Amino acid sequence: MNTTSFKQSFLTPRDMIGYALLAAVIFVIFPLLLEPFRLNLFGKYLTYAFVAVGLVLCWGVGGILSLGQGVFFGLGGYCMAMFLKLEASSPENTAIQSTPGIPDFMDWNQLSALPWWWEPFSSFGFTLFAVIAVPVAFSYIIGVAMFRRRVGGVYFAIITQAIAAILTILIIGQQGFTGGVNGITDLRTLHGWDIRTDSAKTLLYFVNGTLLFAVLLAAQFVRRSKLGRLLIAMRDQEDRVRFSGYDVANFKIFVFCLGAAFAAIGGAMFTLQVGFMSPSFVGIVPSIEMVIFAAVGGRLSILGAVWGTLLVNWAKTTLSESFPELWLLGLGALFIAVVMAFPNGLAGVWAEQVEPRLMKLLRRDSKAAAQTTPAE
Repeated sequence: MNTTSFKQSFLTPRDMIGYALLAAVIFVIFPLLLEPFRLNLFGKYLTYAFVAVGLVLCWGVGGILSLGQGVFFGLGGYCMAMFLKLEASSPENTAIQSTPGIPDFMDWNQLSALPWWWEPFSSFGFTLFAVIAVPVAFSYIIGVAMFRRRVGGVYFAIITQAIAAILTILIIGQQGFTGGVNGITDLRTLHGWDIRTDSAKTLLYFVNGTLLFAVLLAAQFVRRSKLGRLLIAMRDQEDRVRFSGYDVANFKIFVFCLGAAFAAIGGAMFTLQVGFMSPSFVGIVPSIEMVIFAAVGGRLSILGAVWGTLLVNWAKTTLSESFPELWLLGLGALFIAVVMAFPNGLAGVWAEQVEPRLMKLLRRDSKAAAQTTPAE
């Protein structure tokens, strides 16, 4: 494939319109229409979109359904939270503790010194490295253990779900080192910059959106590359790809690690955007919700994953505010309706219903304009 054809296939005109529309909504419409509290809320939604995009590559393109993506989201978030907590736990800020200079939950649990594995997180450079490296290394271990043994399908989904449950129990049980069920809270500054103010949260919203578009373009590159075509082939006919001489396990490991990296970036941005990280974002329930985000948006659509994430979380917030006793039923009905009526998600609705009618209308208008031009 020559360079010109690759550039054309990487972003088609239809893709560019989709990206431009999403950029307009995220960077222009939301900041203009939403108050700071609501804008920060949508910033939190966007952090979940990182996970949904990774799931499109793993599940939609590669056929690997992971029910444990909350693990990688949480690991990335905890790495960032550890740095922020150490900065907030200076000897001056913790002078009233029995042991000044360590996080408050460690002091409450009678620890007298900072654990050795916490110490590197006093460096912001190391923290940025760990945000990606720790979840990717963990996902690599899982991938090698599973895919080398040809574990896939529902078995892989159940195993990842079990890993999410185990990690949640581990975090809660090691309260003195992780903050337990409350997580790591009271995060205040990033290199002295107060991240709790409205202006800081607005700036983090734009950083969040920029990183999301970088991830979207990376996912688009993978899907339109030879690797993406091989992943689709493996999803549909794995044995045929293996008999053709390709190492299927390596491709699965790579895309699984890539999805983990995307989720970890989202987790780190969640910690900055919201100001805490807890095990409630690591376990089975959040992991399944993240799969729902991708399913509602369309598990084959990268942009659809973002729209699905925004729609589901907006519906969740709106229903919980308006109908606090019934919102779970309403949200469940929404999920069932989407799955039953629109199996390809929002992207399928757009491609099958909206876009054909829109193109037909545009052709009709252009034809009418062409007919009236000579008369004028």
